[in-house]
Amino acid sequence: MPKESKKSKKKTTSAELQVTPASKLFNNILKTVQQFVEGKNFNSLSQDELMQKLHLPEQHRDLLTEVINSLTHQGYLESTRGRLSLKKSSADIILGILRLHPRGFGFVKPENATIETQDIFIPKHLTMNAVDGDSVEVIVNHDVTHDKGPEGKVVTITSRSRTHLAGIVKAIARDRTPVAYAPMLGMSQNIYIESNDYPPLVVGDRIVMEVIEWGTKESPTVCKLSHRLGHISDSSCDIPAAIEEFALRNEFPTRAIEEAGEFGTIVSKSEIAKREDLRSLTCFTIDPDTAKDFDDAISVSKDSNGFYSLGVHIADVSHYVRPGTALDIEAQMRCNSTYFPGYCLPMLPGELSNNLCSLKANVNRLTVSVSMTIDPQGNVLNHRIFRSVIKSSKRFTYREAKEVLDGKKKSSHLPTLQLMVELCGLLKKQRYDRGSVEFALPDLVVIVDEKGMPTKTDYVTYDITHQLVEEFMLKANEMVALHLSEAGKNLTYRIHDVPSEDNMKDFSLLAGVFGFTLSEKPNPREIQKLFEEAMETSYGPYLATSYIRRMRLAVYSAENIGHYGLSLTHY
Repeated sequence: MPKESKKSKKKTTSAELQVTPASKLFNNILKTVQQFVEGKNFNSLSQDELMQKLHLPEQHRDLLTEVINSLTHQGYLESTRGRLSLKKSSADIILGILRLHPRGFGFVKPENATIETQDIFIPKHLTMNAVDGDSVEVIVNHDVTHDKGPEGKVVTITSRSRTHLAGIVKAIARDRTPVAYAPMLGMSQNIYIESNDYPPLVVGDRIVMEVIEWGTKESPTVCKLSHRLGHISDSSCDIPAAIEEFALRNEFPTRAIEEAGEFGTIVSKSEIAKREDLRSLTCFTIDPDTAKDFDDAISVSKDSNGFYSLGVHIADVSHYVRPGTALDIEAQMRCNSTYFPGYCLPMLPGELSNNLCSLKANVNRLTVSVSMTIDPQGNVLNHRIFRSVIKSSKRFTYREAKEVLDGKKKSSHLPTLQLMVELCGLLKKQRYDRGSVEFALPDLVVIVDEKGMPTKTDYVTYDITHQLVEEFMLKANEMVALHLSEAGKNLTYRIHDVPSEDNMKDFSLLAGVFGFTLSEKPNPREIQKLFEEAMETSYGPYLATSYIRRMRLAVYSAENIGHYGLSLTHY
């Protein structure tokens, strides 16, 4: 038989490999690819990336191509824009929005709750380089369950939530290409900035970049410079950098500002006439030193029979922000005011947030009031919820109110403050009897100067002034939840599920290390007793923090399961 010339050689097919010695190599690579893509940590990748992951030599590239073609033809793999992934049944895929935790893991809330009722936990290494707010497709691993819910992995990013990233130049490559780090992507993800007409960047520059290619966990992200914010040594650019990094809305639409301005600067007489007039009632606000706006005021009185009248008066924002208006749409997009050291990015324009919706002293303000009658044992006998107008008598800071109570400062409001402390004690006892655990942990506050430069820190003690405001707000919140629930109204509850048995067992073991006795399944009274003892030692704050971290997260839900931490059925 004549020898086959090089020109007459043809490429070996997978069918022929089955009867040649090379078939063993083909089958070995086939099995290796199958095992790899079925692994828990697999995310879509290119053929080059697959070569690297499997450590295949270059001479096996054609054979790997044959394997990929075979698996694709069989419907085992699919290729989308040059990236390989497992062929998925539509029934396996769950669509949703990814919400990332600062530590890298995330949760996906399914678009269709009939397919998966719980949020899906996505471990850090299975996010596929998605960022907070991205629309993603996930597959749930039903073999893995834990207290965070069902576990899944991102298999496709269907749309990105942002086009820009904020970051810091961390290096200049040999070819003078700036290399940046973006907190949103994590330390391990390099970002290369394409050259354009920008002035030369230096290490430490804080910049905003437009994303050209998002890259993967194996390949870098490619961006071009949008604008420079300043240098990391300049504290004045810290807040602008954070606003860019988290894509916060910094400017209000023109129409929203116009709507806010249409209300003027004072409360109209016509609106006052429609409301219950509480302007003769002594009430005041108590807020942190740095508070810019005041959302709630409180009032307390006591009759000759020992019954208390507690009033909680909340700024009536709904009067100004009507459904469907530009103010309403913008507020929905912002969701809340965002507080930085020395600065507040408000949910509403300043005409409202700093004026009409702020319960400043000695001016008329529109409110929604919750009025409660409470007996000498701390039980609420009746309540009313109504629209009102108030005139706050005083803007107290927590520090100032405490000084008045301690006799360090004179005030005509001392008797009212003392009455508030008295009622607070009754409500705290009620909460304790329900099984709630209180942690009076201090708060560390960063103090900055007018340029935003941190100058010192301050420990804010969770003293009686903080406690009385909290107790009154909790009671008002509970009454509103009960009222709406009994009226058959749909509402959003703040719920807190019971901790998992594994987490409580872990905490019991930890408490034992520090010499405290706690059963593996402790009841509320056991936990209260432990912290009564622990908070008298130097271990108390650490144990309290450890206990809190083992709790489930409190969330908003239309389904009411109660609030474990507060021991409330309605909140």
